[in-house]
Amino acid sequence: MKQFVQSVLILAAGAAVAMAQIPQVTNQTSDILGAHTGYGRGCVMCHAPHSGAGGNGVATTDVASGNYALWGQDLTPLYGQKLGFGDGGTYAVTLPAAGTITSAHDANTIILFCLSCHDGNLAKVGMMKGKTVETLPIVGGNAPTLLGNDGTNAGNYSNDHPVGAQAIVSCGGAYNWDCTGGNTTAISMNGPASSVFANTNYGFGVSFGTFGTAVTAVTCTSCHNQHSQNVYAGTMGGVKGYYQTAFFLRGYYNPTTGGNSAAQFCRQCHGGESNEMAGQMNVKTY
Repeated sequence: MKQFVQSVLILAAGAAVAMAQIPQVTNQTSDILGAHTGYGRGCVMCHAPHSGAGGNGVATTDVASGNYALWGQDLTPLYGQKLGFGDGGTYAVTLPAAGTITSAHDANTIILFCLSCHDGNLAKVGMMKGKTVETLPIVGGNAPTLLGNDGTNAGNYSNDHPVGAQAIVSCGGAYNWDCTGGNTTAISMNGPASSVFANTNYGFGVSFGTFGTAVTAVTCTSCHNQHSQNVYAGTMGGVKGYYQTAFFLRGYYNPTTGGNSAAQFCRQCHGGESNEMAGQMNVKTY
């Protein structure tokens, strides 16, 4: 029994030392809203405290403008539109029609809200420049931020990650984690490989933090926290803290360190491509 306790203590100490290699963000000098400060406009760029889009100086015929999430962008051009995301457009999303929104947290409503700024095809941009404020790590340059007007054919959403009711995180099979739940049931990372990934090598983030409350479909906010561009407030390897991220991503993301945090971020949902599901349990994020 004594040897067992000593072994547990050694393992715990080793994990603590390993986690110490991921520096926490404590010296921010810029607002975590980053690009979403909107050149000083701040929260009112998206959320108009009064009168919806009209309160932001936008002429709109939408009689329900601002009724949900105090949304201050004009949704009129997007209402009822059918868009095909990912893999040749096979993940079709039909955005809510005018007058049909009942919650700001419905998957397709979230997509509708995000596209009111990030479409650039049907919904025209205002103050946005259409490129990321941050430069792309390693390769340099800036990425397009307008999904419907990204320099390819106008209205091309096929080269964007699948979202909507058909884009569902599942458990089991050749391409998923050995977890339980999925689809419309909260996911539990309790398999031999998924538990190591969640509790040691990466931690909770995208699908297994937000999907843990039984969100049924992937939306823009499954991967992105629109309120924090460069700081991930969450758990890494069982340690709560504030970690480096970029592009509003929900998880530790810092490829400039030479580690594999970028790959680990995607593996939160794509378990079939993980080290752990290939039997390799000791490959860390950093």
